[in-house]
Amino acid sequence: MKQLIECVPNISEGRNENIIKQVVDEIEKVEGVKLLDVDPGATTNRTVITFVGEPKQVCEAAFRVIKKASELIDMRSHHGDHPRFGATDVCPLIPVANITMEEVVKYARELGERVGKELNIPIYCYENACFEEKRRNLASCRQGEYEGLKERMETDEWKPCFGPDKWSEKVAQSGATAISARDFLIAVNYNLNTTSVRRANAIAFDVREKGRPAREGGKPNGKPLKDEKGNPITIPGSLPGTKAIGWFIEEYGIAQVSMNITNIAKTPLHVCFDEVSKKAAERGIRVTGVEIVGLVPKKTLIEAGQYYLAKQQRSLGVDDKELIKIAIKSMGLDDLKPFIPEEKIIEYMIEDKSKKKLVDMTCIGFANETASESPAPGGGSISAYIGALGAALATMVANLSSHKAGWDERWEEFSIIAQKGQALKDELLYLVDEDTNSFNLIMEAFGLPKKTDSEKAERTKAIQNATKYAIEIPYRTLCKSFEVFEICKAMVETGNPNSVTDAAVGILCARAACYGAFMNMKINASSLDDKEFVNDIIAKGQELVDKADAIEKEYTAKVLKQISE
Repeated sequence: MKQLIECVPNISEGRNENIIKQVVDEIEKVEGVKLLDVDPGATTNRTVITFVGEPKQVCEAAFRVIKKASELIDMRSHHGDHPRFGATDVCPLIPVANITMEEVVKYARELGERVGKELNIPIYCYENACFEEKRRNLASCRQGEYEGLKERMETDEWKPCFGPDKWSEKVAQSGATAISARDFLIAVNYNLNTTSVRRANAIAFDVREKGRPAREGGKPNGKPLKDEKGNPITIPGSLPGTKAIGWFIEEYGIAQVSMNITNIAKTPLHVCFDEVSKKAAERGIRVTGVEIVGLVPKKTLIEAGQYYLAKQQRSLGVDDKELIKIAIKSMGLDDLKPFIPEEKIIEYMIEDKSKKKLVDMTCIGFANETASESPAPGGGSISAYIGALGAALATMVANLSSHKAGWDERWEEFSIIAQKGQALKDELLYLVDEDTNSFNLIMEAFGLPKKTDSEKAERTKAIQNATKYAIEIPYRTLCKSFEVFEICKAMVETGNPNSVTDAAVGILCARAACYGAFMNMKINASSLDDKEFVNDIIAKGQELVDKADAIEKEYTAKVLKQISE
């Protein structure tokens, strides 16, 4: 499978659109790299650029960004509210798919070495790419910022990892660049209903992992306390895995707490939002919303949506679109400007939009495509879709039950069922297209050349592999459709009685899906040479179909009796 990494260079220019465009244009010259986001900030005088692709192509694009930025940006005249020490201030590489952190570290160091040698720019490797622990933290590498770089880079302790270690006119213009390999980081700003940077900083010190210096008597103007070795004593903040400062944003006319969440698994965005809101309230300040800089993983907003629904004692078993909407509204992600999920969520940005999916069609379009002379979608895709509808019906009953007046204490019971239903529905919708894909793989295999003995052997092998996959996919549909019975049965027995027939129709859909998938398994199995595999999987399928038959008869009779009384 294709390896993917993300690169998020931050250049020290956020006001001159022409310079920003010239730098960004370098990325689009590299084939196989996809530009995801360009987020300039006038007050910070900084632009965060995000792109993704295979490692070698991404590193080439990153090199070009650093080169062009060093040509166009003169750090001797740079001013902005964000800490910085170079034209390309930081350039992190982040694993996205099918690649380890160790591999990304290697790419980061190779990029640093190339930039240092070919562009004569001082390079500091930080985070996972660091060569010594004291350089792991970006703030340590960038201490003193550009203004302190000349003196610092010429010391033995802080000489660059790559590139020149002596000040020159070239270095004076470009400054230094920090390159890293790191996990996904969320850059987020909390909007405050104040213009006070001092109060914004106080909130930042309350929450950030580093905390604040301890002072005599606990007074803000007290003398800083030090330990027996002379090191400053700090009072840790309440949010591990975070870095934060306060600043004033001229373009919005408000102060913000600007935060980097470096460990989103340990400290999720919604936890940070609630904690910053709490600390702000203790100081008489309100967080009015959140500004996400760059992109955010889909999981971050899904978890936030589920968290806020749970606080409302509402069912979590709703689709991703609704969960994302809840997250946006709960944290005010659209406070300063519209938050468009398709442009801010990384998974949406990197998905291949050129590939048309059956499940993205309208109901009429899907029916018409099925009725056309094309052999796909066929019975396998239709079976998966019927199964998805069965899961959707059971999920609907669970959500209605969770929200039923007088049943408030049972909301979590039904929420769990609705979440299972959503997961089954999503899996079966995936199988709608995958069943058609499996059919297409067989057609492609039959189209392979067969002139030589070698070609014939390869063609036969490809046909057999594709046929086996075309049996496995409907078997997955059968298994997932059979799981639908569990939630449908629960809703017949314990769900909102006014919706019992909806759950019953879900059972009928699940039975039809099981039978349809099993038939597709059998017809494809007749062409497979591996009879041991065929006999085993068909026996498993037959067992599930027999059980499906019994469940459908039992629960149909039960519902008919219930609605007749």
